[in-house]
Amino acid sequence: MTTTSERLSGPTARQASQRVSQSVFDGSRLRVVLLVDVYDGAQQEFLEAYEQLCNQVASVPGHVSDQLCQSIENPSQWLITSEWESAPPFLAWVNSEEHVQMVRPLHNCVRDTRSLRFHVVRETGGPAEHAKNGGRRLQSAPRMGDGVIRHALTFTVKPGSEKKVAAILADYASPDPKVDDTTRLVRTSLFMHGNRVVRAIEVRGDLLAALRHVARQPEVRAVEEAINPYLEQDRDLDDPESARVFFTRAALPAVHHVTAEREDPAAERHALYYPARPGQGMRLAELLAAQDEAAADDPAGPVLRSTIFQRDDVVVRLIDVRGGPDAADPALTLGLADPARAAELAEFMDPAAGGAPARSRGPVRMALVTDRRSPDA
Repeated sequence: MTTTSERLSGPTARQASQRVSQSVFDGSRLRVVLLVDVYDGAQQEFLEAYEQLCNQVASVPGHVSDQLCQSIENPSQWLITSEWESAPPFLAWVNSEEHVQMVRPLHNCVRDTRSLRFHVVRETGGPAEHAKNGGRRLQSAPRMGDGVIRHALTFTVKPGSEKKVAAILADYASPDPKVDDTTRLVRTSLFMHGNRVVRAIEVRGDLLAALRHVARQPEVRAVEEAINPYLEQDRDLDDPESARVFFTRAALPAVHHVTAEREDPAAERHALYYPARPGQGMRLAELLAAQDEAAADDPAGPVLRSTIFQRDDVVVRLIDVRGGPDAADPALTLGLADPARAAELAEFMDPAAGGAPARSRGPVRMALVTDRRSPDA
């Protein structure tokens, strides 16, 4: 049987690479690079915290190895690299509550961090070295992106406060889209379903710089403060640790994006929410990614762009469709008129979660709160 990863990494994936800007599902090895800036005088504390963390990470499924390096020019700068069998096990770990608790000892000695994730495309050593390393797979072909980084945040608000929160989130002045000479905000789309909020962000340039830029803007800070009383998870934006933990838990990474080879300036944006069965979020996202790859090959299909966001059992699919509201029907956008595909998807859905219709166990269309593009996006 051909797996979803094989479908995404075989000849079809190579043919589609001109339009796929991001995917974690090609089955190849992952290299994670963490740049760390340690407080002066805290180097020994950091090293001890790392050694404790390293021992814990060694038992995480999918972890292969890691390495800690210290700058020869600036002792406060450190580099942690780790290798993983593929991206999904790393993402399952780094987005878990276990990880949130595991890295807490580092917070007191670290001034700043920056995480970068890469699929391994080529390496020295040739076939013999590849065989010696257990035949671990490399990314089959380079992908072509569009220069846009996609990320999302999700959180829940107290039941009964949904209308108030939606009004607050819809009514704010957009921040300056220019972050610096190389980074700009492209688009922010905000959706709700029940008491769940999803904010999707598109950035051209440095995502971390853009998120920090937005957080400093008075108009954005006022909105964040206004919704604080309604959040199910308490946070204090004046407390760096409280803010860090909240946004770590709220992160909803993009795990797959595909853009069809056709454009439509009048395309409409929709978000579909897929509450997964416990422990099945990544597998559900992988199935959706494979279906989106196939749908992008259909010149008559309504979906022009699709981004899949996933964390734990929360899966959200952001789509740009042509043809008006009817084209955003899940049966059309996913090809679910095919009973076999509909049944396959339903196996991963949780009919008791997120307000999904129990009879269909299908995705739920989220309500649009606001969708804002930068003027020169």
